[in-house]
Amino acid sequence: MRLRALLETDALGLRLLGGEDELDRTVRGVMTTDLRDPSRYLSGGELVLTGLAWRRDASDSEPFVRILAGAGVAGLAAGEAELGDIPADLVDACVQHRLPLFAVNETVAFATITEHVVRQVSGERAGDLAAVVDRHRRLMTSGPAGGGPEVVLDLLTSDLDLRAWVLSPTGRQIAGAGAPLPAPLGAALAGHHLAATRTGRRGPYRAAVAGSTYSLFPIRNAGRGAVPAARDVRESVLSDWLLAVEADASDWPAARLDLLQGVTQLIAVERDRRDAARTVRRRLAQEVLELVQAGAAPAEIAARLRVAAPVLLPGLGVAPQWQVVVARVDWTASGTAGGAGGPGDIAGGPVAQALLEEILVDPAVSGPDSADRIAVAHTGEEAIALVPLPAVPAPLPETVDGPTDNAAAPDTAEAPAAQDPALHADALLAAVREPLSAGLADDGRLTLGVSAAVHSAEGLRGALEEARHARRVAAARPGRVCAAGHHELASHVLLLPFVPDDVRRAFTARLLDPLRDYDRRHRAELIETLEAFLDCDGSWTRCAARLHLHVNTLRYRVGRIEQLTGRDLSRLEDKLDFFLALRMS
Repeated sequence: MRLRALLETDALGLRLLGGEDELDRTVRGVMTTDLRDPSRYLSGGELVLTGLAWRRDASDSEPFVRILAGAGVAGLAAGEAELGDIPADLVDACVQHRLPLFAVNETVAFATITEHVVRQVSGERAGDLAAVVDRHRRLMTSGPAGGGPEVVLDLLTSDLDLRAWVLSPTGRQIAGAGAPLPAPLGAALAGHHLAATRTGRRGPYRAAVAGSTYSLFPIRNAGRGAVPAARDVRESVLSDWLLAVEADASDWPAARLDLLQGVTQLIAVERDRRDAARTVRRRLAQEVLELVQAGAAPAEIAARLRVAAPVLLPGLGVAPQWQVVVARVDWTASGTAGGAGGPGDIAGGPVAQALLEEILVDPAVSGPDSADRIAVAHTGEEAIALVPLPAVPAPLPETVDGPTDNAAAPDTAEAPAAQDPALHADALLAAVREPLSAGLADDGRLTLGVSAAVHSAEGLRGALEEARHARRVAAARPGRVCAAGHHELASHVLLLPFVPDDVRRAFTARLLDPLRDYDRRHRAELIETLEAFLDCDGSWTRCAARLHLHVNTLRYRVGRIEQLTGRDLSRLEDKLDFFLALRMS
């Protein structure tokens, strides 16, 4: 449909403010956003609806319009409900970039415009899409009358006998019709989707998992046949949602493919809403982070935390503890299909921010609004999360005769783990490592560091540095997805990542190269023997049992190690040198 047709529809309440010569532009879809930079969700031809929440002053208008024009959108419609008259600076920016601008009367809901555009754009599609479009207002409506993506997914099940789920890039279920998707299956489907996306192929992608066939539709697509935006796929691959349908779409007619692409457009609205809801939390985190890094007085930081706590922990008032999590996504120079430049062209901070927001969502909680504890800012190439922790319940008081109420004493080995609300580095990545590794492919790395919990504003600066140090420790490890926690900073492991590479090579070569050379010539397994001997704390009996050797054979091997290296494995200093050399090799 044409922009002119929208202007001529009185029920939409549109008033043209500029761009009369551009009204013959074709509208391929619609998007509602208040993001300052919505480019990753645009593919060209959209009518963009905005409530102007992104505008703080006049200087914000031109960058926003420039982004829209660069993405090839058809036009911009701004609501009058927030500011009344549309600001003159926005009008001027649209004139400068030749972008048609409409004012939306405050009595007209964006949902009404969205429904009308989707109906018109979908008018030539198969009749089964009409059932979804007729219910689109419910998708867009908040409160009890709404229902979000589940409304559309229910229709796919009832009208077309298709089971479908909306998944996050880690496989977490955001919406679904009927029985929930098992977590391992969701992670596997997300991994297939991310791997296929990195190849640059257009969706839907076919995936065979656990004996069933699924078709995976990128939520960001704006319709079948639309021209993809000219950007590097790595900017969004780790944050885009997907629609997983239990069916093989490879033999579907064009009409049914159009139906599912239309559904992804409707669900993209929910994604936009989620991102808009996170704006306040992101801003709070950014403000606290700036104060901490600027060395602000603890009282000033504490005042800002008192503002943040009720937003992140509703009903609590203040947060008794805070943790800091730092994440970074790095890309190497190896190119990928669908890429549009080297790693230097990718802004790592926003990518890490979106990814960290997803990682910090409680995996046991589904839905698009389950991230209400998460406040993530980004600075430079890293993302920083400020996570409030609820108080740990105090143990029941004990009498001289034992616990009150004759209750059995809790198992001391298990009770702290059950009550501890703190985040742990390995646990954060356990469920998402597989799909994220597929998205990072062979040219990306995610590293993450977690601080200890702190109880006051005075401790936040130390927690930030602790999380950054932990992330550097993680970065020194092999693997695409690595994490380290604060508890690892109290050992020798903290020192190893910061040893210069030339010192590492010289140290390990002097100690281990003689053993490696001997192993290559004689297959003596001296390196394996050395590792086992140190792991067993120098115990001859335990080490021999682990290696399935006679103790005399073990003594012979250890003697050969000492002869080749000139070291004595009965001395603590030599044991420590070998231990460090093995760790750094």
